[in-house]
Amino acid sequence: MTISLSNITGSAQTGLTTPGYTVVADVPPPGTKGKQYAVSALTGTQAGVEASLVGNPFTLTYIGPTNPKGPPAVSQTTGQPTSTPRNTHKWIVRKGMEVVSGYFATANFTLQMDIPAGAELKDPESIRAALSALIGALSQISSGMGDTLVSGVM
Repeated sequence: MTISLSNITGSAQTGLTTPGYTVVADVPPPGTKGKQYAVSALTGTQAGVEASLVGNPFTLTYIGPTNPKGPPAVSQTTGQPTSTPRNTHKWIVRKGMEVVSGYFATANFTLQMDIPAGAELKDPESIRAALSALIGALSQISSGMGDTLVSGVM
């Protein structure tokens, strides 16, 4: 598995100045095939933001397919796939947030990528292009998306 995080340069957000995140390897939730990282320190100016603590987590978890599927079976009659299984990959960011004075609840940001089995063999460049477009779009809208999550205004 080539998933590996090192210190993260955060993208622009209203109220955060050059946000950065120092990460350390952590243990993913039981029963998952993946990797987890905890934010151990913050860089830049992020007033009111805390690094990961037991009761106030700040983690990034990659979960890969537990039983990767191969290319789909093909009908002998039509030559078309009978069904196309998917290999699911997820990123989950968990961040504790104070909801009332002294009480924290955990927010979950989940990004799920369902790749049609066989595409990694026949069309890997399209997988890479889709991911590139997604990350570029998320990076481009990061500050606006943060504003929308806080204000509710699109």
